[in-house]
Amino acid sequence: MVHLLQKLPASIRSDRGSQIVEFAVALPLLIVFVVGIFDFGEAFNQKQKLSNVVREGARFASTLPTNDLDSGGTPPSVLAIRDVVDSYLTANRMNDCGLNGTTGTPDLATLTWTFSVSGNGCPTAMVLTIERAYAFPTIVGVNTFQVVSSRVTLKYPFRWHFNKVITTLVPGATYQGVTQITTDAVVPNMN
Repeated sequence: MVHLLQKLPASIRSDRGSQIVEFAVALPLLIVFVVGIFDFGEAFNQKQKLSNVVREGARFASTLPTNDLDSGGTPPSVLAIRDVVDSYLTANRMNDCGLNGTTGTPDLATLTWTFSVSGNGCPTAMVLTIERAYAFPTIVGVNTFQVVSSRVTLKYPFRWHFNKVITTLVPGATYQGVTQITTDAVVPNMN
């Protein structure tokens, strides 16, 4: 009996040692999973906010007149849509990448304006595209009609926090930590 009691602490110590080793092996995986869950949750939340931003921009665009679109440059109605998108980004505490005050690159053949900005601490360019004559087919009975609409598309840079964890766990790892979240909305023009 005494012999068994003397061996018991040695077996307990070896169990503790193996538990520490198991924990040391499992901890990096646990960290990767937890950070991944938070990162994907944040990316999903950003995607929802961006969907709301472009929806409001397209809704506002659909109410504006189109008589100033052929003037060349960036017409006031398109700048107003840009300002609505910018104010919604700011209201949602998202980086607007310096969108406010920029002028878009026009494509007058399709009545499309593209704003590409990468300032204000954005990791890559954010691209806002406003299409005032976007058409899609719809079927009513046996007839097909083209519905002229306004379409607002936003490509927003999202920086993953996962990059910091990977480079900490695996020094020298090259993981691209920025993704473009793309979302768009289409609303038929009311005029």
